[in-house]
Amino acid sequence: MGSVRVWQKKHIRLDRLNFRQNQMFKIGTVGVAAVKNRLSAGLGTNDSPAKPLTKRYAIQKSKLGLSNRRNLSFTGNMLRNLAVRTVSERKASAGLSTRKDRIKAWANQKIEPWLVFSAKNRGAVLEAARRVFAENTRRLVLERFLGGGRR
Repeated sequence: MGSVRVWQKKHIRLDRLNFRQNQMFKIGTVGVAAVKNRLSAGLGTNDSPAKPLTKRYAIQKSKLGLSNRRNLSFTGNMLRNLAVRTVSERKASAGLSTRKDRIKAWANQKIEPWLVFSAKNRGAVLEAARRVFAENTRRLVLERFLGGGRR
């Protein structure tokens, strides 16, 4: 099956999404939100505090009134640009929109992996998938009862 790209300017516009892709978009959005919450709290991939900053960078962030921990929020652009970019029936992919932020993300990924799911993030995504599946079961049972949805 084909995939659909989702572009976001001022508002999200979902074009030609069938029901399954719309559900994958919901699940992907929950996953991205879980990762953003973990990163803004300064937690690493195993839900423990992230690797400390270098002394010089920590001093620079402290002088600007920002927290001196690795939370990827010096300007806030990287976390703001992290969103669901591609949705298909089987997967939802997240990424950064600008080239500058992708380069910064690559450099930060080499220091410490951050764009991965931790155990709590996986749990949040599984819970969202369970809710979406529960929404579908009512519709699927009704369609089957009425004689539709056979393949």
